[in-house]
Amino acid sequence: MKVLLLNGSPHEFGCTYTALREVAGALEKGGVETEIFWIGNKPQGGCIACGACGKTGKCAFDGGVNDFAQRAQTADGFVFGSPVHYAAISGNLKGFLDRLFYSAPQGTFRLKPAAVVVSARRGGTTAAYEQLLKYPGIAEMPIISSRYWNMVHGATPDDVRQDEEGMACMRVLGANMAYFLRCREAAERAGIEMPAEEPRVWTNFIR
Repeated sequence: MKVLLLNGSPHEFGCTYTALREVAGALEKGGVETEIFWIGNKPQGGCIACGACGKTGKCAFDGGVNDFAQRAQTADGFVFGSPVHYAAISGNLKGFLDRLFYSAPQGTFRLKPAAVVVSARRGGTTAAYEQLLKYPGIAEMPIISSRYWNMVHGATPDDVRQDEEGMACMRVLGANMAYFLRCREAAERAGIEMPAEEPRVWTNFIR
């Protein structure tokens, strides 16, 4: 079993990484392999609705999106992490996720567990947390929670490590995801099949 953790911060080893690393440690303790994927600090750009992915099966602009989508095919779970920028997730991460979830092959994320993590010096965490939840929520991904909203506080990695409640929340989150993955594995061994995928229906809000 493997979980991909997405670091949406412009700083590869900053506060968001520190939180994700704590989650990863708990996952590894539960027997789950982990990989932290950094989106980098170059401008990502958002989806421009060009439709190219519908023909090629991948995003025309890439920027790491296609690499992550490929790795996601064999991943069993995901943790999406972001710093808080103006009470929202980072602009680069939003562009990355918009293009990732739109262009990834159908079934990439379906019924794979996901969790979200946010990091802030002080405020804006709940708004960013709710924004980040929209992605797994639209992709049929079971959302894993902790004993509080998944956030840490601090201006530096050392500050984050001193946020005892936040770091405990990260460890509980990792342990909960590891447990969920073991339950899913046990269900598969017991012959419990996933629900059939319902054909997608598109409607507009007009008569």
